[in-house]
Amino acid sequence: MDTLTRIEQALDAAISAHEVAGGPPRLTAAIRHAVFPGGARIRPQLTLAVAMACGDDDPALADAAAVALELLHCASLVHDDLPCFDDAATRRGRPSIQAAFGQPLAVLAGDALIVLAFQALAAGAGRRPERLASLVGIVAAGTGMPFGIVAGQAWECEPRVVLSDYQRAKTGALFAAATEAGAQAAGGDGKRWRALGDRLGEAYQVADDIRDVLSDPAMLGKPVGQDASLGRPSAANQLGLDGAIRHFESLVAGAIEAIPECAGASRLRALVRMESERLVPKAWCDDVARRVVA
Repeated sequence: MDTLTRIEQALDAAISAHEVAGGPPRLTAAIRHAVFPGGARIRPQLTLAVAMACGDDDPALADAAAVALELLHCASLVHDDLPCFDDAATRRGRPSIQAAFGQPLAVLAGDALIVLAFQALAAGAGRRPERLASLVGIVAAGTGMPFGIVAGQAWECEPRVVLSDYQRAKTGALFAAATEAGAQAAGGDGKRWRALGDRLGEAYQVADDIRDVLSDPAMLGKPVGQDASLGRPSAANQLGLDGAIRHFESLVAGAIEAIPECAGASRLRALVRMESERLVPKAWCDDVARRVVA
């Protein structure tokens, strides 16, 4: 079974386990709308890739960690699209949850996804319960205070912010949790893998800033130009497009260097390179470089 199929099946099983008769049907529909069809699933892909590099001795627990992180990511997108934040009408090329189901259900669906993430994690720890406490700590730290994705969103409400602090929390925290949790779920040393997630997560946020300027809504699946219109911290605004692209390339190189030597190292390096090209295609980089020279 390929990794993406494994992820989709695990996500479906986690949600299906809580779809019972008597529950609110529109909330159930909103949760499924938020999770399927997904984006690149890079966070769970990263979790499973690290777990496999560390031996993947408990696939059910690795799946649970991957599912938990993807559900938390989906919850953050649901809340991010609310009128109090981005007020986005589209997400992944479809109506956002607030556009399709209304604001009250969007708030509740996001909350439910957060709870469901930890339910899935607990349910997957049957064979290795001794690993659960550390996994919960890793996933929670990547989500909440003081440096998780909630804190990253909160930085947008502050009068001043250091760009690297903002990016490390808003996006990098969940990537760091993905690499650390993947290793921990397989009985490895999660801390050895954290640097990979830190650097890849920061690269992902810089790429998002670049895409907000260079991409179009049809390709991105959501509105563009949001950083400038909402006055949010952005690498593209602070460094210029050329500087942001060079920073992105440096972070990708750092992420590749941070991969510990192991049996799955080459596969992980290929995954990072493939994802970096998807996020910021070389054609974009070449076009910006030509404009700078001109």
